[in-house]
Amino acid sequence: MDKLVISGGHPLHGEVKVSGSKNAALPLMAACLLTDEPCTLTNLPDLVDITTMTELLTYLGVGAERDGNRITIEARKPEGEAPYDIVRKMRASYYVLGPLLSRFREAKISLPGGCAIGARPIDLHIKGMEKLGAEVAVEEGYVHAKAAKLEGSDIHLRGTKGPSVGATINVMMAAVLAEGQTKIIGAAAEPEVCIVAGFLNKMGAKIAGYGTPEITIQGVKRLSGVEFENMPDRIEAGTYAVAATITRGRIILRNAPSAHMGNIIQPLLEAGGEIEASGKHLTVSMMRRPSPLVINTAPYPGFPTDMQAQFMAWLSLGEGTSIVAENIFENRFMQAMELQRMGAEITIQGTTAVINGTDHLSGAEVMASDLRASAALVLAGLAAKGTTTVSRIYHLDRGYEGLEQKLASVGGEIKRVSVPGDE
Repeated sequence: MDKLVISGGHPLHGEVKVSGSKNAALPLMAACLLTDEPCTLTNLPDLVDITTMTELLTYLGVGAERDGNRITIEARKPEGEAPYDIVRKMRASYYVLGPLLSRFREAKISLPGGCAIGARPIDLHIKGMEKLGAEVAVEEGYVHAKAAKLEGSDIHLRGTKGPSVGATINVMMAAVLAEGQTKIIGAAAEPEVCIVAGFLNKMGAKIAGYGTPEITIQGVKRLSGVEFENMPDRIEAGTYAVAATITRGRIILRNAPSAHMGNIIQPLLEAGGEIEASGKHLTVSMMRRPSPLVINTAPYPGFPTDMQAQFMAWLSLGEGTSIVAENIFENRFMQAMELQRMGAEITIQGTTAVINGTDHLSGAEVMASDLRASAALVLAGLAAKGTTTVSRIYHLDRGYEGLEQKLASVGGEIKRVSVPGDE
């Protein structure tokens, strides 16, 4: 099993190119199932999750040809079901449910199973399909949806913890070929929702209101194949912005989606970071410890839950006491105990973390529990005194393209090592 070995205490300086968004790429790939014509997607990141989605599409009988960060998908007549052996590797596999049901009036996918950061039910996905007229049965670990026809409807999707990005996208994809008009009320407004809606519209869909809590979809008869560029990854950009500030360095983020990063940039500025925007680029620097912050994770445009762990690592080196409240997932402070091993003073009180800043962290052996927790431990290791070893980094390979290479290119002393037989 691979590990990352980091020699900390070196300010990062240089340029990093932001890769394409993972969270947008996966539903974009699934949306290609909505037409029998070839679709080409560009600016896809080279990640394990992209490989897994490609594997799933291929299993369904779809042609998928990858060439670097470009993929051409041709779904002439997909067949079969999305099996557990593939879906268990990546929850986003459930994005094929909406497109298959929309185009073929039937879909069968495995339930995705558990998740380290907490419950992520698909009840809102099922509710949306049923409102469109599908009969949905959950049996033997599979969701089986079928319908003689799909008809537009008013669908309320807001969950107990706010809008669901996954359900909004899945229902939107199911509704584009339904008869009549669909309104998604309580829709998620994340940029990833908007980019998928833009892709569908380029294919010939009629979607309006995306980026707001109410999306209107007028069903069409068919969609066409197109070429489309994926958006840059705002969470990857935010992670490298924190890498600059936590090491007291200066990093230029090339191709950063600054228009979608206000909820990350603002707290960086409030804590003392310096940020300059120029076209598609952001320059982030900081030469002192961060001032304390109060952070509450929330659906977009609020502070993203996917940046909570990285900020926790940064604020553990701050001046004074910071408060971080996690309002999206109930089990997303798993990095806290590992940061404590490095000297961070963090107290967990339910869904709130109290962080008493310290003037330094010390290198240690730590273990990653999920994707963003992994990133937080790497950031802490870059700033810590001594050597940090981060194990279980397969999480990172799911969401960060060439992480150690990018960090090394800006002065990080980080290398990947393989330990045969290690678990």
